[in-house]
Amino acid sequence: MKPAIRVAVTGAAGNITYSILFKIAAGEMLGKDQPIILNLLEIPQAMGALRGVAMELEDCAYPLLQEINIFDNPEQGFKDVQYAMLIGARPRGPGMERKDLLEANAAIFSAQGKAINDHANREVRVLVVGNPANTNALIACRNAPDLNPNQFTAMTRLDHQRTQGILGNVLGANSKDVKGVIIWGNHSATQFPDLHHVHVHGKPALESVDEAWYREKFIPIIQQRGAVVIKARGASSAASAAQAAINHMRDWALGTGDDWVSMSIPSDGSYGIKKGIIYSFPVRCNYGRYEIVQGLDVNNFSHEKMIATQNELLEERSAVEHLLPPETAARMEDPFGRANTTEVTQLDDECLRAGPQIVKTDRVI
Repeated sequence: MKPAIRVAVTGAAGNITYSILFKIAAGEMLGKDQPIILNLLEIPQAMGALRGVAMELEDCAYPLLQEINIFDNPEQGFKDVQYAMLIGARPRGPGMERKDLLEANAAIFSAQGKAINDHANREVRVLVVGNPANTNALIACRNAPDLNPNQFTAMTRLDHQRTQGILGNVLGANSKDVKGVIIWGNHSATQFPDLHHVHVHGKPALESVDEAWYREKFIPIIQQRGAVVIKARGASSAASAAQAAINHMRDWALGTGDDWVSMSIPSDGSYGIKKGIIYSFPVRCNYGRYEIVQGLDVNNFSHEKMIATQNELLEERSAVEHLLPPETAARMEDPFGRANTTEVTQLDDECLRAGPQIVKTDRVI
């Protein structure tokens, strides 16, 4: 049997995590043969509810679930973890401005970033789901000076899957046949769902839909989908967000196969996007690593949309700049550590482009 992998989940008594935890324990995230240890974190006031969640996990008798540990402090909760899913965040309250929300979450994610830096496994992989996810991921990353910036990501997989599902429904296709979706930028209403590289059953998607419909109707549908869900069910997306988080981590760990996916990652300047922010790009994953898909054509319309969402992220960063350690700013200029690399090794090339059969080795961790 493989050694157990330790996974930390914050906000572990919340609605999203209630869907996530059982999927992790069942092997949906890291594989049906991968034993799991769960470190569940909550605020002190929610520990009673978290104990109930832990009881339910125990009652399921998952063969892969070796331990369940619950914590109300990040120093213990992140000790030795190899995967961290930061889901808990301060929600926006009545009368709260976006700047107030950013500052409130800065306190949470700076503390979590420091705890991950000091106590997690050195190869830890971090996904931030709690909103505003991209800037929360930046805050955590900037507070982890001993880790590589590329170990911190934020989730735009939900937007990616919304695009696949809704477009597939419009065209009468299964979502699995919708290939080449890209979400550029921020997980917000400025995100850009790009269909210019999408193929459905091998046919370019924009040959099957009206260009005006795409620009004027479809893009706002994806950008506003979260708000529409809240209006319809009286609560934010939970099950769909949970599935997206599982898929994000699974592909990061086990590989993306024959398609790319959207992940918010530290910008390295690709496609002219400024460095120093966490921005969604198309990526391919293998061997527990990811690489931005390069060389895609970007027209003027797309470029304008990409820059608009970049600018929102720069504004968010400016709002919390006084809370970001200045000594970690330089690391964001070279998030993939290429400045001191003189050549691409055979392993680098192999691990990012190899077929799925190589992904199924034990070299994920």
